[in-house]
Amino acid sequence: MDFKIDKKDGYTLVQVLNERLDTHIAPELKSKLVLIFSEGEKNILLNLDACSYCDSSGLSAILVANRLCKNANGTFVLYGLQPAVERLVSISQLDSVLNIAYNMDDAVSTMKNQIELNK
Repeated sequence: MDFKIDKKDGYTLVQVLNERLDTHIAPELKSKLVLIFSEGEKNILLNLDACSYCDSSGLSAILVANRLCKNANGTFVLYGLQPAVERLVSISQLDSVLNIAYNMDDAVSTMKNQIELNK
């Protein structure tokens, strides 16, 4: 299993359990995210703590989640970026587009603040 999905109060936590977010698992992540949204969720917290590598297909999955949340007037927060993944996000200039937190506490706090603002 490459992902763990937990429904929380007001958001869904998606954890990538694989160390590589690449062409092998990114399509499955996209599918899971679309399924989560089809069930009515609009706030996603994506944990990449275990992920030390990400390629363009992984970035695409992250951007799908961000777009789905934004289009639904929800919130997307990404956290737990390992150095190589953080570099890729920065080089791609996605750090200015995405809500990025550096640990679980900051991510949950950002999520709850954004949910309040969107009410």
